[in-house]
Amino acid sequence: MKNSKIYFLSTLMFFLNFIGNAQNSQMTKDWETSPGIIGTVVLIIIVLFVAVVIFLAKLNAYLDRLKQRKLDQERMAFSDELVSLDNEEIDTILENRKKALKYKLKGDELGSTNRAVDKKGLVKRVRKDPNNSFFDEKKKTPLSIETPKKLKKIVTYYLAAATFWLVFGTLVGEYLGLKFIWPELDKISWLSFGRLRPVHTNTVFWGWASLAMIGLGYFVIARTSNTKIYSYAKAKIAWILINSTVLLGNLALMAGINNGGGEYREYIWPIMLLFAIGLILTLYNFYKTVATRKISEIYISNWFIIASLVWTIVLAIIGYLPFYQNGMGETVIQGYYMHQGVGMWFMTFTLGLVYYYLPATLNKPIYSYSLGVLAFWTQMLFYTMIGTHHFVFSPLPWWLQTVAIVFSAGMFIPVIAGTTNFLMTMRGAWNHISKSYVLPFFLVGVIFYFVGSSQGSFQAFRFTNFVWHFTDFNVAHSHMTMYGIICFLLWGCIYTIVPKLNGIEPSQLLVGGHFWLAFIGLFAYMISLMYGGTLRGLSWMEGNAFMESVTLMQPYWVWRAVGGTLMFISHIVFAYNFYYMVKKEREKPIKRSKKSEIIKGESVTV
Repeated sequence: MKNSKIYFLSTLMFFLNFIGNAQNSQMTKDWETSPGIIGTVVLIIIVLFVAVVIFLAKLNAYLDRLKQRKLDQERMAFSDELVSLDNEEIDTILENRKKALKYKLKGDELGSTNRAVDKKGLVKRVRKDPNNSFFDEKKKTPLSIETPKKLKKIVTYYLAAATFWLVFGTLVGEYLGLKFIWPELDKISWLSFGRLRPVHTNTVFWGWASLAMIGLGYFVIARTSNTKIYSYAKAKIAWILINSTVLLGNLALMAGINNGGGEYREYIWPIMLLFAIGLILTLYNFYKTVATRKISEIYISNWFIIASLVWTIVLAIIGYLPFYQNGMGETVIQGYYMHQGVGMWFMTFTLGLVYYYLPATLNKPIYSYSLGVLAFWTQMLFYTMIGTHHFVFSPLPWWLQTVAIVFSAGMFIPVIAGTTNFLMTMRGAWNHISKSYVLPFFLVGVIFYFVGSSQGSFQAFRFTNFVWHFTDFNVAHSHMTMYGIICFLLWGCIYTIVPKLNGIEPSQLLVGGHFWLAFIGLFAYMISLMYGGTLRGLSWMEGNAFMESVTLMQPYWVWRAVGGTLMFISHIVFAYNFYYMVKKEREKPIKRSKKSEIIKGESVTV
């Protein structure tokens, strides 16, 4: 623990020293030597390295399976050879087999002062580290959780609705990606880019991610509080309100009824009011459940989850109140709303889920509760003031822009604390990457948490902001965070809990297909827009005509469409996997594991 704290502090000091020199390079001719540019390149290399490691682990596992298949064939050949043996030879072999079957341990082979010797080869694996328990490889679920029907129904309904909105929202995104290549794809007003783009973003924000988080949160809140959900009726009402918000909001957007230029708040206030009421009901439900918990401690996940609900309700009120919504005041509110929505709703809530589902997957406790508390409070402190870094070099006060940049740099603290906590929790389980279909999602999500958040801090520096702002690079960054972090972590949580709720495992082949299609698609999407966006920003800085940058982006928009298509296909695969895991009627009856953990009431302690 002491060594990890020293490592954490030294890493933090390195970043702060790195940031101190980040504003010095202002010459466009030396743009590639800017600390923000160099830092972004290094972060991308980290993602690529992790992908290679996962691929090699999976490849090695596949080769091992081929080797095992060869051994099985040799055993079959040996069985065929037995047929040709004489009766006396067969009797001798059978007699030896019978002796082996009757052999029993005396009890002192491994538990006495004698030297441990396994002459019969009965011990398959020895683990000398008592703090690192055996890992659930997720090939088959050895432990099924018999959850009350009401709780299981709520979780399933939220996740099912979220899956639907994911497929619909990204279908719209896929169509928009194709429009970059074929602008004349249609001439229908309600299918125009200006109307469909907010449909895509709001659907995946408020439909997919929000419903998935809340659904997964209901299980965490009940389980870590060792009590029942306060009100299932309120959970159902909130589900109806949030889904109604997305449905009515999208119809209004496609009809041309919107909230003007407010990004991520295009839904008009009467519709968004439904979402706010749904959040208030959810917060009340979660709070009352935690307040009536059967244990004294409040688990760290609940800190993040309840805090994110409080902040988002405040955010919705501020973002939609008519006060200060004119002139530069609206710009300040827009920066606050946009960044708070991503950081204090999606990021904070999802991190709370990871603090439960990751240790549950690994069958071990979180590495450090203290690091979790540090990450929580620094997230609350620094994230609230960074929205203005989207308006560097704008008419906003220079001091306000500087504060946003400084607080963006401060975000290295919660990011490094959280990443260290998660990776140290995974320590000792790296060799299981090849066997688990859950761990790759968590690993990629955690790495993107570090990479995407750090890259956002680098992008806040004045020079890198000057190069990248208003270019396609921002689209790549938003997908790196909202997709690379939020989506991968939510998928990891879903693949962790749904099979245990229903006792039905998805096909590892299809889960692997989902993972690689999503990851390769995201990487192609991200790299093409980052590179093209950089060239576009440099073109503007050189004073070239705007249309030249449009022509310049054409090949990168093709790769954007390719990456987006792969991601959309992965969502279809995920939707099928989810349907398979929750389907009630099966051709063959499901045999539940003899090892079952019955939750009396609603849940048990962690």
